[in-house]
Amino acid sequence: MISVTDRSSIILVVYTAFSHAVVEGIWLQLSARNIATLIAVDTGLLLAVLTLTLMTGKIFGFSSKDEVSLILCGSKKSLASGVPMANVLFPASTAGFVILPLILYHQIQLFLCTLIARHYHNKHLADV
Repeated sequence: MISVTDRSSIILVVYTAFSHAVVEGIWLQLSARNIATLIAVDTGLLLAVLTLTLMTGKIFGFSSKDEVSLILCGSKKSLASGVPMANVLFPASTAGFVILPLILYHQIQLFLCTLIARHYHNKHLADV
């Protein structure tokens, strides 16, 4: 019950902030080039953090399991904490613009981390 309530409240907060941004005309104010730039910057940031965590694991000689944890957890940026902070720090009319990079980052992160997890899973199966 608590898990459902927790996830539902996060979805509601993100939906409310993003809906307000849509009503304020976020898609009319951002060009395709602006959105592509945001995606490129978010992807670059995520790749930099993934590389940093991978290299840190290698330098310190982490086991494969610890390396996976470091890589997959080290890059996390949470909508659950970012959206409420943006809503508190910024007026409702600009909060959507502030969280858009976070929303895009989260989607890219889910996609890339799924590929990374699949890679480590297949590597583990090959080692067994």
